[in-house]
Amino acid sequence: MNQQDYQGIILVDNSLTAAFESIASGVNVWWAENFEGSSQNLDDVFTVRFGETFVTFKVTEFIPNQKIEWTVIDCYLHWLADKKEWNDTRILFEFEQKGEQVQIAMTHIGLTPEIECFETCVKGWDQHFKGSLYKLLTEGMGQLK
Repeated sequence: MNQQDYQGIILVDNSLTAAFESIASGVNVWWAENFEGSSQNLDDVFTVRFGETFVTFKVTEFIPNQKIEWTVIDCYLHWLADKKEWNDTRILFEFEQKGEQVQIAMTHIGLTPEIECFETCVKGWDQHFKGSLYKLLTEGMGQLK
């Protein structure tokens, strides 16, 4: 993992199991309403869509209550010169009990300052991970836009 890869960390008053399940099975609640496939088991494949943009992931690591990794196997990012820029990047979620709270660290491995979408994608991840997922885990409802 490169230190320049996007990373976000949230700390929530919730159970480890609830936090893990919200990411594993609630993608359509905190990230993208337009969701196809399954993200609940190792080797599952799913797609999220935002208008003409789509990203297809494969679940490449799945350790209950500890770690989830999604690898981008196809994408079309319509606003970029390289519309396949996310291909082969990985999204890693790591879970850790911190006293009464759960820490979730999310790293987008391959989302670095050198790539075209870095600034826009950082804002997007901050909104979805630090905003919507955090609200889902602390208030019971994500913030989809």
